[in-house]
Amino acid sequence: MRKPRAAVGSRSRCRKQASSQEGREKRALSSSQAKPSAPDGLARQQEEVRLQAPVSPYHLFRDTAEVTVFRKSLLSWYDREKRDLPWRKWVEGEVDLDRRAYAVWVSEVMLQQTQVATVINYYTRWMQKWPTLQDLASASLEEVNQLWAGLGYYSRGRRLQEGARKVVEELGGHMPRTAETLQRLLPGVGRYTAGAIASIAFGQATGVVDGNVVRVLCRVRAIGADPSSTLVSQQLWSLAQQLVEPARPGDFNQAAMELGATVCTPQRPLCSQCPVQSLCRARQRVEREQLSASRSLPGSRDVEECAPNTGQCQLCAPPTEPWDQTLGVANFPRKVSRRPPREECSATCVLEQPRALGGARILLVQRPNSGLLAGLWEFPSVTAEPSGQHQRKALLRELQSWVGPLPATRLRHLGQVVHTFSHIKLTYQVYGLALEEQTPVTIAPPGARWLTREEFHTAAVSTAMKKVFRVYEGQQPGTCKGSKRSQVSTLSRRKKPSAGQQVLDSFFRPHIPC
Repeated sequence: MRKPRAAVGSRSRCRKQASSQEGREKRALSSSQAKPSAPDGLARQQEEVRLQAPVSPYHLFRDTAEVTVFRKSLLSWYDREKRDLPWRKWVEGEVDLDRRAYAVWVSEVMLQQTQVATVINYYTRWMQKWPTLQDLASASLEEVNQLWAGLGYYSRGRRLQEGARKVVEELGGHMPRTAETLQRLLPGVGRYTAGAIASIAFGQATGVVDGNVVRVLCRVRAIGADPSSTLVSQQLWSLAQQLVEPARPGDFNQAAMELGATVCTPQRPLCSQCPVQSLCRARQRVEREQLSASRSLPGSRDVEECAPNTGQCQLCAPPTEPWDQTLGVANFPRKVSRRPPREECSATCVLEQPRALGGARILLVQRPNSGLLAGLWEFPSVTAEPSGQHQRKALLRELQSWVGPLPATRLRHLGQVVHTFSHIKLTYQVYGLALEEQTPVTIAPPGARWLTREEFHTAAVSTAMKKVFRVYEGQQPGTCKGSKRSQVSTLSRRKKPSAGQQVLDSFFRPHIPC
């Protein structure tokens, strides 16, 4: 009955966008090996000249005394103020180096683009279920997706398992011991993740740069140029390597990230609580600007201090972006412009057998093994134009390809759900169809499942599908039904943490694709 399933909607058009720093580095490595055309060659020569230009000492740590003070102050603060997190406990209590590295690896992957408060429960359940590399390597992808469901950026779990299998099957069960070999040998492990594992688990004196560290370093050394540019990125990694404490590299790296997550935050930073404020050039700039304003004097310019008589400094903010007095130290780092997510539309249907044996059952189908939400389960869906023309017929054909003839008149439009992925803003037009009079079916074709409502909530489904199901439930008799407008608007909004929670509970990790 079931024809071969074609990729539809975001599946067919989803491109794996490596927007993270780690992804950019890998693309840069491959592209650098290609022979450039004449214009590209000239541009590359100009870029190389720019990268080789000397950097003003103003943006560096000029002597070992500054470095020593920075290390001591930061680590003393960290020892007093560090948060009690499960992965830290796990690492501190583990003597086996491979298990220790695995525990760090899991935490770092989960923390990519995800709040600490969200990760804690997932990490605890993951480590209870798969406490070793061998346990994870023997698990099925279905099990991994099921535990990961709701955490987002689902490719992370798949790549983590791929890496565990490689360690077990090809590396004798032993994790690579250096940042260089971790990055070279493990799939999905880039420069940041490799450095975090190597420093925390193995004590390698290697610096790391994530979003928190970018913010701390840009403020401490008043770096106002685009932090995503090659030149600034190189300088930030160089600074991180210069600063890392050889005797406690793992603690130092965690301290730098902790500082950015809890004190040196994007908005409303707590400068009075900062252990390195005496070394912060952004803070010094704020004080100079305030003094100049009180005396009605022209504002000072960093370029005069960092690169006198040499023109525009490549690490300072460009002249087109003047100092904003209202932002204070939050003038650093420079905001990176990002492309808005592309908009797509999909029609999806909750198909239910209310009279099925053992309780009502709903149909789920599995997504392809690559692309967006690879391998997860969803309600049958088709690509739909925003206008909605023909989407009903297309959706009905998709449903019939799974279960055969259906009563078309019972297919009801219930509302819509808007869900934003890393690079796609996807609007789901939600339909429902209850098979009230048909003979209950218990066997589904390959790639499909009939699940109870309880099984649905524990299955490997995305957050978007759970939103869709909530719309469906809200339209059923005996449920608490608000107006359709209120349901749609409530479900379309992404829940945002409070300012306090952002300060206390958020880490920013390199961005990765879905």
